[in-house]
Amino acid sequence: MQSLKQHFQVPYSYEVFFTERLFVPENRVFADFVQNFGNPSFRKKILFVLDKGITDIQTDLTAEIVHYFQQHSPADLAPEILVLPGGEVCKNDPRFYEEVIRALDEHGIDRHSFVACIGGGAFLDMAGYAAAISHRGVKFIRIPTTVLSQNDSGVGVKNSVNYLGKKNFLGTFAPPVAVFNDYSFLESLGERDWRSGIAEAVKVSLIKDISFFTWLESTADAMNQRDKSVMIEQIYRCASLHMQHIASGDPFELGSARPLDFGHWAAHKLEYLSDFKIRHGEAVAIGIALDSVYSHLIGHLTKEDVDRIIHLLKKLGFAIFHPALAENDKINLTNGLNEFREHLGGQLTITLLEQVGKGVEVHEMDFDLIKKSVDYLEQIA
Repeated sequence: MQSLKQHFQVPYSYEVFFTERLFVPENRVFADFVQNFGNPSFRKKILFVLDKGITDIQTDLTAEIVHYFQQHSPADLAPEILVLPGGEVCKNDPRFYEEVIRALDEHGIDRHSFVACIGGGAFLDMAGYAAAISHRGVKFIRIPTTVLSQNDSGVGVKNSVNYLGKKNFLGTFAPPVAVFNDYSFLESLGERDWRSGIAEAVKVSLIKDISFFTWLESTADAMNQRDKSVMIEQIYRCASLHMQHIASGDPFELGSARPLDFGHWAAHKLEYLSDFKIRHGEAVAIGIALDSVYSHLIGHLTKEDVDRIIHLLKKLGFAIFHPALAENDKINLTNGLNEFREHLGGQLTITLLEQVGKGVEVHEMDFDLIKKSVDYLEQIA
C-alpha cells in the first residue's frame, strides 16, 4: 500500500477596529483598510448587505455609504446596496442567503472583492455563510451593530444558518478579513438589544476572568442607565477575551469541546421552543443560570457563588427562567443535549463552572439534577 501525507499551515490574521461614525467622510479607517488590502494591482469591488432593522432606524445609512465612496473611492461600490430582514428569521429561510448569492453573482463580486455586512449577529451569520460558499470564499467584512455581535459573534470565525429545525446546522469556519465595531450603532438599540449582548460578557467572565466578572458587578447599574463609555469598555474587554480564546484554543473546533458556548446548550433549544421570541442573549442568560445551579448541585460552585451569579443576571435585567424550559423538560432538554453533541460529533462535552472565573468540561449530565436546576430557577424567578 502507498500513501501520501499532506501537511501545511496557513497563517491568518484579521483586525478588529473600534471606532465611531464609520461612514462620515472624515473617518478614513474603512477606506484605508479596503484600499490597502491585498494585491494593489487588482481594482476591488465591494457589495454592501444591510440589516433592515438598521436601515429602518438610520434611514440615511445607504446615502452615507454612497457619499463616503464618492469621497474616497477605495473600491468600486456595487450599484445595489442590498437590504434584507435581520434577526433569526434571516437564518431560518434560505431565500435570504440565496438573495445575497444572487447579488454576488450579478455584480461580479469575486475572491479579490468584498462583501461588507452591517447588522446584528444573526444577519452577520447569514451573510457570512453566503460569502463563504460563493467562489469558495469571498472576502467578508463584518460591521456588527448590536452589543451581542460586537462582543462575541462579530469578532469570531463562524458563519451559519439554521436548517432541519436545528440552530446553525449549515455553516462554515471562515474568518472575516476585518471587523469594524462602530459604537455609534449602539445608540439606536432598544432596551432588550442593549441588554441582551451583556450575557455574553457574563459568560466569558465566568469561564475566563474573575476580575472581569467583578467589574461587571460594579458597572451593572451604569450599563442599565445606558452609560455609553462603560458599555464601550465592556465590549472591548469582552471581544478581547473571545479573540484570545479563539487564537489559543481550537478555533475550528476539531475536538468535541466548545468552552465559549457555556450556557448555550439549553439556550439554543430555548430559542426554538420560544419560536425565537427570546433574544439569543436572553436565552444565554437563562442557560448560564441553569448551568450555574447545576454546577452547584454537582459540588463545584458554592451556594454563595450561585447567588452571586443569579444576582448579577437579575441586576442586569435578565429573566432567569422561561416556562418553555419546563414544558416537557425531559424530552426538550434531552434533545437539546443531543443536538449540542451531534453538532460536533464524538462525546458530549459541556462547559460548566469549577468556580467563578474558571470553566471545567464534563462529558455527561444527570437529568434528575437538570430538572432540579430547572425547578430551582422556577422557584426563585
